[in-house]
Amino acid sequence: MAAKKQAALQFDMSTVTGLGGFTKGHLSKYRARAQKAAARVVNEAETGKLGFWRMPSFWLSGSRFRTLQKQANELGKRYENLVVVGIGGSSLGTRMLLNALGHRYHNERPNETRGGMRLYLLENNDPDSFLALMEHLDLTKTVFNVISKSGSTAETAGQFALVLNTLRSEFPDNWQDHLVFTTDPEKGSLRPFAKEHGITCFDVPPDVGGRYSVMTTVGLLPALCAGLDVRGFLKGALEMAERCSNSDWKSNPAFYCGAVQVAADQEAGKNMVVMMPYADRLRDWTEWYAQLWAESVGKRLDESGTKEMGCGSTPIKTLGAIDQHSQMQLYMEGPSDKLLVFLRVGAFGKSVKFPPKTQLPEDLHYFSGHSMQELIQAEQTASRFALRKMNRPSYQIDLPAVSGHSLGQLCFWAMAKTAFAGYLYGINPFDQPGVELGKHYAYGLLARAGFESYAKEIASAKAPKDEDIL
Repeated sequence: MAAKKQAALQFDMSTVTGLGGFTKGHLSKYRARAQKAAARVVNEAETGKLGFWRMPSFWLSGSRFRTLQKQANELGKRYENLVVVGIGGSSLGTRMLLNALGHRYHNERPNETRGGMRLYLLENNDPDSFLALMEHLDLTKTVFNVISKSGSTAETAGQFALVLNTLRSEFPDNWQDHLVFTTDPEKGSLRPFAKEHGITCFDVPPDVGGRYSVMTTVGLLPALCAGLDVRGFLKGALEMAERCSNSDWKSNPAFYCGAVQVAADQEAGKNMVVMMPYADRLRDWTEWYAQLWAESVGKRLDESGTKEMGCGSTPIKTLGAIDQHSQMQLYMEGPSDKLLVFLRVGAFGKSVKFPPKTQLPEDLHYFSGHSMQELIQAEQTASRFALRKMNRPSYQIDLPAVSGHSLGQLCFWAMAKTAFAGYLYGINPFDQPGVELGKHYAYGLLARAGFESYAKEIASAKAPKDEDIL
């Protein structure tokens, strides 16, 4: 019997145009440009120019996935803890996968029920966080996965240096066994170090940037080590890739939503996009999405590097229903400069029913006969309808459940939408020159060779006057 095909994501766009000054006319102005951008994305996907696009089929064809699963299993046999040392695109995808697909208290569960290794992350260069984790871990049961394509990312390199020093002190004869690297196949500083010391390396495809890398070994290896549904994640992504291979932008969910966000920004002043899932499991998805969108479309220059653009809308991370009580007042009655995107989950993992009326105070009787799922879904429906009444635009993504399959669809949709939106803006959605500039100044302050001029520039800047210091 053929396997039952799992449900696809649905996109309800009925409350976008006609609200908050954003009209169908605004969107129609982008028809020719959108069709051109759509054709470009599809062509680049078909010809292999979009590295992230081919990742689902890459892993699900041949024996590649089985090999990676076997390698993850081998790590799990030797160690109980996996620590990802990385930041940004090297960590956000892993955190998102664990939050969405793992048990809420994954690391606290006993070995026999956890289903995989404990998974921790060293991301920010906060000494308190670093020391707290290092003091918590049993290093004899721990392997560190250092993830950096270049090997030179300051936050990752700094923490790797500290981890390396600790391992050499604790395990002078076999410190190498407690390290694996995920890095560029040939370039960067980690590759020669690994070769010299016999450290296992996993490849990051050269044509896949960090914020698009969740479907490479960057995200997949830690997820497999933790025992998450990676195969379902890739299958969902593959189905969405097929769905997004339609160059008719109006019937392609990634391209149409991308066009809506660009047009709403440039034509109607909706320069902020509020992502609001109504499920705790999708909390970290909003952070992963925020980097993907912000770093991809927020650009000063056009794709040729000659025209000033200053484009991009700002992603805002929220969580329903929590942020109904902290931010929704602003969205309802504040400046009409936002487009809201609701993520609604059809079925949660387990049903929690409210008690019967006889066990409730009288003013809580209305809960009787309902469940927690009904309550959070009612809150989402009510928020969207209230925004509509207040003339505020939004659209809704319906997930059948928070599963590997639906999450794979959602992540691939977001990446395809972002690439398309970048081309529609007229910029390069795959570079990050602004981030690189900040890194160069930081390297200069730390006296890294080759970056002395950046330190001199900071030193020569005018000091604040006394009246400018409060």
